[in-house]
Order: sequence, then structure tokens, then C-alpha cells
Amino acid sequence: MKKWNLLIDVELCENCNNCVLATKDEYLGNDISGYSARVPGMGNNLIAIESSERGSGALIEISHRPVTCNHCDNAPCIQHAPDAIQKRADGIVIIDPEKAHGRKDIVGSCPYGAIYWNEELALPQQWIFDAHLLDQGWKQPRGAQACPTHAIYAVQKTDAEMQQHASAKGYEVLKPELGTSPRVYYRNNHHFTDGYVAGAVFAKNECLAGVQVTLECHGQPLGEAITDEFGEFRIHKVPITKDIMKLSLMSQGLVFESIDVGFGDGESSVVLNELCMI
Repeated sequence: MKKWNLLIDVELCENCNNCVLATKDEYLGNDISGYSARVPGMGNNLIAIESSERGSGALIEISHRPVTCNHCDNAPCIQHAPDAIQKRADGIVIIDPEKAHGRKDIVGSCPYGAIYWNEELALPQQWIFDAHLLDQGWKQPRGAQACPTHAIYAVQKTDAEMQQHASAKGYEVLKPELGTSPRVYYRNNHHFTDGYVAGAVFAKNECLAGVQVTLECHGQPLGEAITDEFGEFRIHKVPITKDIMKLSLMSQGLVFESIDVGFGDGESSVVLNELCMI
């Protein structure tokens, strides 16, 4: 059977909040019988945007990702309150607005923090994947329709098809170690999980383009890059390690000795602003 999945590309999210506002608009003041109760005007965003800031100065990198209910196949919330939360055959999880009334304990059952407490209605709430709209024949939830960069969209696939698609396109789920089997997948999530090494290379007060930059640790390659017209390079998907890494530069006719670099405690980025070749 084909089930609903949400695909999100972190590199395409521009933090415009269109998905947040469109989803808020759908549920604000709207009681949708059998699906959801109205949400308050302030707070309780059923879709929210997280941001990650790495680097500094001209080499700063800021990324964003929408987060919401993951509609897990092995949902901790359902295990906690099977009488108040249902998992539909199409993969969508829905907190029953009547059976869950007064159940504030349900909020803490989600390891992703995607369940909110509606104080006015004394009700736990989450994004229901706009199931009421999909059941009417809509092809996309409102948040996906409102996204100008197509960073977020929904697909219907069998479990086998979805796993094949995720593997081929580089999608992954959040916190896979929890074993919750989410149905929300992220592409380019390395902007939030992996390290980032960047720098600027020059010689004789001139920016150097075309310099080959390599990063390794204990002889194992971690990444490489080529400097741009501003002499800048960026290496992504670097494993965050406490070990010392070695950075090397190569350019015809110029010399640069390899240097040791490392991540500081709690840091996920290294920025080297002035690398001089002679």
C-alpha cells in the first residue's frame, strides 16, 4: 500500500516561513471534525523552522529546516496513549481531539518535541499532515503548496519504494537511533549534523583561485575543495572529531606547509581566514 511521506531539502529552505504560516492559517480557529481542533493564534506552530549557524565573517553559513510531527511508524506517542492516538493505514498519525482531551502527559511522549499543549482547549496537538485535505483529493498539504523553492513536498510510496528513493536521493530521517521509523525525510541534513571547515587563501596580497585544498585525519581523507575567485573554500560533511586533522594546499609554483586543525569543544566548524602561500 502506498503511504504518505514528507520530503524536505535543507539546502532549498530559505526560512521564508510560508509553510509555517500556511499551516497555521489552515487550523487557526478551525475545528475539523474527526481530525483536529482549532489551534491558538500565538505559539503552537504545527510546523516550525530550526536554524543552524556555522563559520564566521564572509565564511558564515546559515541553514534552515522545517520540523514537524514525523508520523512515525513506531511512534512513541501511540505506545504511550494508544487509546487517544491513531495510526492510519496511509501512514498518517492523528491525535484524536476528543479522546486526548486533558491528556497533557502525551506532550512529553514525543522525542522530537512535535506535540504541543493547547492551554485553552486542554488538548495535545500535532500536525496531522493535512489529512482532511488529502482525504478530499488534495495532492499536497498546504505547507508544501506554499513553499516557493519546493523545499518541502509530499509523496505517496510503498515502504519499499520510499526506502529505495531515500537511498538514491540521499534522504535521511531525524534521530534514526531512536528506532521510531519516521515518515518525514531530510536531504542535505549534514548542515545540521556534520562539521564544516572553511578558509581563505592568498599570496602576495592577492586572492588565489584554483587552489586544491585537502583535509585528512590519520591518513584518511575527510574532504576536499577548490578555492573560488575570492580564494575561499568550504568543505562540508566533515566528521566531528576530537582528533587533530591535517589541512593541505596545492597550487602550481607555490608552497604551503600542511597545518593541523581541529574542532573546539562543542564546535562544529573551523574557519581559517588567512592562509598564505609563498
